[in-house]
Amino acid sequence: MDKKTKNEMETVEILIGKIMRIGVLIAASVMVIGFIMLIFQQSSGYPGTTFPTTLSEILKGITTFKPYAYMMAGIFLLILTPVLRVLVSIYAFYKEKDVLYVWITTIVFIILMFGFILGHH
Repeated sequence: MDKKTKNEMETVEILIGKIMRIGVLIAASVMVIGFIMLIFQQSSGYPGTTFPTTLSEILKGITTFKPYAYMMAGIFLLILTPVLRVLVSIYAFYKEKDVLYVWITTIVFIILMFGFILGHH
């Protein structure tokens, strides 16, 4: 591996680390906002023991300031963080010209997307 490629890989590794840290911090912040709203509102924003389970319900709940919607959005963002890491890894392997790992990581990404789509319904 030449010096340029090594520097590019170090940059990508730093980017992956930042994505993971920032993703977790944003997700935790959104969940804490939802928890604080829950404390002040004394209500989840939903009847009984129900809560939003789809992305559209979560977004609708966020626009109407429902605490559980914010908490679920935080969980969604937490799940999204490693998915972004997989995408960046595909790019990193591509830059390394490691075709095998580009394919493996792409398959992992496709499986994640299928899981997301199937879990959505």
